[in-house]
Amino acid sequence: MKDVNLAVLIDGDNIPSFYVKEMMEEIAKYGNPTIKRIYGDWTNPYLTKWKNILLENAITPIQQYGYTTGKNATDSAMIIDAMDILYSGKVNGFCLVSSDSDFTRLATRLREAAMQVYGIGEKKTPDPFIVACDKFIYLEILKQKPGTEETNGTKERPQKKENLDVITPKVIKMIAATISDLEDDDGWAFLGDVGSLIQKKQPNFDSRNYGFQKLTPLIKSIKEFKVEQRETSKGKAKLIYVKNKPKRKPTPAKRKPTSVKN
Repeated sequence: MKDVNLAVLIDGDNIPSFYVKEMMEEIAKYGNPTIKRIYGDWTNPYLTKWKNILLENAITPIQQYGYTTGKNATDSAMIIDAMDILYSGKVNGFCLVSSDSDFTRLATRLREAAMQVYGIGEKKTPDPFIVACDKFIYLEILKQKPGTEETNGTKERPQKKENLDVITPKVIKMIAATISDLEDDDGWAFLGDVGSLIQKKQPNFDSRNYGFQKLTPLIKSIKEFKVEQRETSKGKAKLIYVKNKPKRKPTPAKRKPTSVKN
């Protein structure tokens, strides 16, 4: 990912400064943030907390006055800059940091131009913006500490945390369908491919939303799936495969014999 240059554009009116350190560490996983800008009206006391953080993270503040009451001038400034950056050819992707659905069309347009688009926002972010991105990361999970990892053969369990999503039947059904899409003749699918396809189907899917740092322990925690670890031909690496367990047919209830009256 080192050769992927990203433009990070932050909606300062919409994102709390509380998350910046963890957010920049997360962005570094996907590429090199060569352009880092944050937009807002810096005469507004609301943005005072940002000032020291901007210096620590080399983020350039862009002043945008609110010319009209009730209108968000910050959104327009971000969109104009994004298009200028797109046509400059200096980046391979964008990271749009906002919980505002107004950036849905921008994300769509950038993807149409073959840009990789990462969205980052709070869990209140509307679905249209989430699905318009290649991947969407919730800010809330970036502040959570890693769960207990698997050691000495003991099964990993997610650490109790706030704001975690529940693994619902709908989530399990989506994972099972994805495995079926990729399975071989024996029903096995490479977990790396499964994770990639799930991400395309649901951009905000992240094992950390459920308290797991990786996809493998999340899958292991669900009884409907079977996981197998295989060694490569050279024996240096181990690959994880997963399959759907066959559904058990319900046992028909035994009928009580009816007594016959003479």
